[in-house]
Amino acid sequence: MNRRMVFNIIGYIAMAEALLMLLPALVALIYLEPGGWSFVISAAVCAVLGAVLILSSGTKDHTIYAREGFAIVALGWLLMSALGALPFVISREIPSYIDAFFETVSGFTTTGASILRDIEALSHCMLFWRSFTHFIGGMGVLIFIMAVIPNLADRSIHIMRAEVPGPVVGKLVPRIRDTALILYLIYISMTVLETVLLVIGGMPLFDSLIHAFGTAGTGGFSLKNSSITDYSPYLQWVIAIFMSLFGVNFNIYYLLLRRKFRTAAGSAELRIYYAIMITAAAVITVSILPRTSGAGEAIRLGFFKASSIMTTTGYVTAPYNDWPQLAKTVIFILMFIGGCAGSTGGGVKVTRVIMLFKSIGREIKRLIHPRAVARVGFEGKPLDDHTLHGVGSYFALYIAVFVCTFLLISVDGLTFEENLSAAASCINNIGPAFGRVSAGFFDYSGFSKVVLSLAMLGGRLEIYPLLLTFLPSTWLKK
Repeated sequence: MNRRMVFNIIGYIAMAEALLMLLPALVALIYLEPGGWSFVISAAVCAVLGAVLILSSGTKDHTIYAREGFAIVALGWLLMSALGALPFVISREIPSYIDAFFETVSGFTTTGASILRDIEALSHCMLFWRSFTHFIGGMGVLIFIMAVIPNLADRSIHIMRAEVPGPVVGKLVPRIRDTALILYLIYISMTVLETVLLVIGGMPLFDSLIHAFGTAGTGGFSLKNSSITDYSPYLQWVIAIFMSLFGVNFNIYYLLLRRKFRTAAGSAELRIYYAIMITAAAVITVSILPRTSGAGEAIRLGFFKASSIMTTTGYVTAPYNDWPQLAKTVIFILMFIGGCAGSTGGGVKVTRVIMLFKSIGREIKRLIHPRAVARVGFEGKPLDDHTLHGVGSYFALYIAVFVCTFLLISVDGLTFEENLSAAASCINNIGPAFGRVSAGFFDYSGFSKVVLSLAMLGGRLEIYPLLLTFLPSTWLKK
């Protein structure tokens, strides 16, 4: 383990967060809010900590292997969340540090779960920071660091593989730094485009930025207690469409920029992703049609909800707790599927679901024809046993973590449905749940909030980085 390099990069992450906190401080200055000082103080703490880590861990060895990548990502996200909670506590807008930590983890992991009873009581600068964490966490802060720090070795691919969700991660171009830069340029361009379309639809600029951040990171923090419910059908359609777009593998957008339209359109993952979303939207639409004013409203609500849940954004346009059981069942299933690999969406990922079913199909063929050679292919390429075994192992670990989370939070006395949906919501980085939890997670104890915070981090980092970082063997020198 190259410990010096690990803490050196962690120091840069703290310095980056210090710079990022200056944006909400500027928002506070614009709106003449005293909360801006909490960001200045927090930024100073981040800068000092970052400087200490960088100066005390200077090293000529920039080598990063897999375990360094896992440790950097896990510790980086924990540090970002721990420091990111400081402005809420210092300003006293969220007095409890555990509540502030939960809210910040929910922001960075793009979950959107909240402990706030009255979101509209927050100041503009706090609302901005709360949603800006979605934007930062959506593409990944480590990818941002790789894009701006030139001295990271080529082996920083291990950082990207540890942070970018999905079973397989590779380079778009030969240099990993250029890959990170391309991803962020696509990400920012799409966010700007959505912001412009929302402003054109009559949404105030500040509201547009907040909701664009939430959509881009597939996080779902809004500045209203009613989420998106009070906005016009046009604005709801814009957000719904962009939620679905941010759930797509960003490699597809790179292919489109390279004018490789046929290759992009031939993506099996993309076709199945939209097939699942549209089918789910149709089922929800038919199910809720008798409770709406007409087919137009039912289609809008159905597609919005399918897009919101499948991409794990979590924005809400209607009180879904009152919907028929069929619609709620479809929503619950979508919680686990999630978006595409290499997107900002959470969940298990469409790619893994496809691979799992293909692996099951291969085993069925082997049972029927023991001597036959059953091969599995995906996106025109054969899948080796190592990849399929990795997908199966991840599913097993994912279920184990989900069950443990569900059991641990069950001590608080909420109902079976509420605890089950809360655990699913946090580990899949969705936000909304059923029952009382649909209004927020404030009924859970401090212990359960910590458990759910770790579940959110585990879900965003896909468990392994967080798990391996706390294994003593990871930190051995050899």
